[in-house]
Amino acid sequence: MKKLSQNQALELAFNTLQKNGASKENALPLAIGIIDAENQGIKSHGFHYLPIYCSHLKCGKVKGYANPVLNTISNVSFKVNADNGFAHRAISLGMEKLVPSAKENGISSLAITNSYNCGVLGYHTKNIAKEKLLGIGFTNAPASIAPLGGIKPVVGTNPISIAIYNKGDIKIIIDQSASVVAKSEISVRAKSGEKIPEGWAFGPDGKTTTDASVALKGTMAPTGGYKGFGMGLFVEIMSACLTGSNLGIEASSFANDQGDPPGTGQFFIAINPEKYSNTFEDKIEKIIKSIKSQEKARVPGSKRINNYKTNTNAEISIKDELY
Repeated sequence: MKKLSQNQALELAFNTLQKNGASKENALPLAIGIIDAENQGIKSHGFHYLPIYCSHLKCGKVKGYANPVLNTISNVSFKVNADNGFAHRAISLGMEKLVPSAKENGISSLAITNSYNCGVLGYHTKNIAKEKLLGIGFTNAPASIAPLGGIKPVVGTNPISIAIYNKGDIKIIIDQSASVVAKSEISVRAKSGEKIPEGWAFGPDGKTTTDASVALKGTMAPTGGYKGFGMGLFVEIMSACLTGSNLGIEASSFANDQGDPPGTGQFFIAINPEKYSNTFEDKIEKIIKSIKSQEKARVPGSKRINNYKTNTNAEISIKDELY
C-alpha cells in the first residue's frame, strides 16, 4: 500500500486530472471530492474512480475545459449548464447562489443540466448542511434498474440525499440509491473477481446472479422491490425531467468510454430551518437520542461522519497497483 498525506493525496488527484486534460478550474473541485470520499471511507468513489475520470477526459466523454454557466431564474431559483464538464465544478458554482438565497428566503433550489457523475451525492448535500441549512439532493444516472416485472433498465441507481446540521456539527446524512447497492460497488468487485452477494443484481436474463461481470451486463436490484423503482423514478423526474437533462435511457455509461457525454442532471434544495421552526434543533436532537439509546442502532450517516473526523488527520492508503 502507498501511504500519502492529505496534501499529497489531493495533489495527486489534482495533477492527474490536469495531465489527462482537465483545466485547473475543473480539476480542483473534483479532486477535493475524491479526497472527501476517501476520508469518508467510500473508496469506490475515491481514487478507485480516478482512472475512469481520466479515461473520459481522453475520449471526450467529459469536457476538461468546460465552462459552466449560471442562470438566475428568480431570487430563489438557479440553474447551471455544466457544459458537459465535471459536475463538481458546476455544483460549486451554483452553491454560491443557492446557499445565501436559502439563508435569506428560507428555501432555494438549484438545477444542474448537461452534467456528469457527481460522485458521492451526500458530499454535496453535506456542503449545504455545513452552512446550517437542510440540504436535499437528487441525481440521475444511466439506466440500470428495470421496473418490477421487466428485465430492461429504465432508471439509474438514482440516489437521493438529505444532510442535516445540528448543534455545531453535521449529525445526519441520508444518502441512498434506488438500488440495493451502488453500481460502483459491483464494478469494484468485477475488477477484483470477487463474487457479489445474492440479491444485489440480475443478469441480462432477469435472473439473480452473484457474478459481478454478469451483473454489469444486466440490471441492478431495486431496494424494496417496486418501492425502489418508484424512488428511482421520482429522482429521475427531479434530476432529469425537471432540469432538461438526459434521461437514464438516453445517457451513456459512466463506466466505459463509449458514446457521447452522458448529459445527466442534478437538483438541489436548501432549506433554512430557522425560518420555519424554533424547535427544529431540539426535535432533531430528540430523534438522534432515540436512535442512539438502542443497542446496535446507528444514526444514518454516522459511520461516514465518524470516518471523516478520524481520517482527515491520517494518511490516505492507496493500493500499489492503483497508485
